[in-house]
Amino acid sequence: MPPSKKDQDEEIIRSAVAANKTISIKSYVLGRYGEELLEKVSRAILQKFGKEDLLEILYPSAKELAINATKASLKRLVFNELELDPENDEQYERGMAVFKEKLNEKSMKESKPKLIEQGLPTIITFYYNKDVVNIKVKNMFRMLPIEEKRVREKFKFAESFSNLLEFYIAHGDESEGMGLGITMVGILLDESGFDRHQFTLHCKGEYNETAAKLEIPISENYIPKRKRFEIELEKSGLSVPEFRKVFR
Repeated sequence: MPPSKKDQDEEIIRSAVAANKTISIKSYVLGRYGEELLEKVSRAILQKFGKEDLLEILYPSAKELAINATKASLKRLVFNELELDPENDEQYERGMAVFKEKLNEKSMKESKPKLIEQGLPTIITFYYNKDVVNIKVKNMFRMLPIEEKRVREKFKFAESFSNLLEFYIAHGDESEGMGLGITMVGILLDESGFDRHQFTLHCKGEYNETAAKLEIPISENYIPKRKRFEIELEKSGLSVPEFRKVFR
C-alpha cells in the first residue's frame, strides 16, 4: 500500500529538518491540515535543538500570522471583485463591510479558487539554525498606507496588555474579524520573556510583498537582529539612514 499524503509530508518535514533546509508552506486558505503542518514543522525544528518548550510560542505565532495574511489576501480579493479604490475613504469602508461579512469558515473556503486564480497565496517560511528560529509570513502585495497606519496602531495596542488572559477578557468576543493576530503575537512574545521588537512587519516595493517576520532565539548566546543593529550602529558613527543601507 503506497504511503498517504500525510505520511509523505511528514517524511519531507523530517528529511528537511535533518538537513537544516529552509521549509516553506504555500497556502491560500489555512485549513485544519495546514495548521497540522505548521505544528509539525514547528515541533520538528524545536525537537532537533532540544527546545520543545518553545512550541507554545512558535506554533501559535506561525498560525496567527498565517491567518492574518490569509485575511489580508481575502480583503484584496473583495476590493478587486467590487472594483473599489481602497485609497478612497468611503470606498474603503464599503469594502471593509463586505470583507467582514466573509470572515467565516464557509465563505473563506468558497473564496479559495478565486484566491488561486488571482495569485494571492500566503507563504510561510521557517529558516533556522542552532541559535535561532525565524518565521517569515508573506503576501504577494504591498500594504496600503491606511493598512500600515492600522498595523502601527495594533503594535501599540498590544503594548496595553501584559498577558493573553487579560487580552481575551477584554476582547475575546471581538477577535474574529478584527485582525488581532498581530496584537496576539506581540503579547505572546512579551509573555514568554522575548522582546516584542523581534516581531516586525515590512513592505518591499522591489519584490511587491508584505512580510511579517518573527525571530525566536533558542540559544542564550544569540543576539537578536535589532540588538546587533544598535551595537553596530554605535560602532559605525553613521546616521541611522546611512547605516541602514549597509546593515544586514
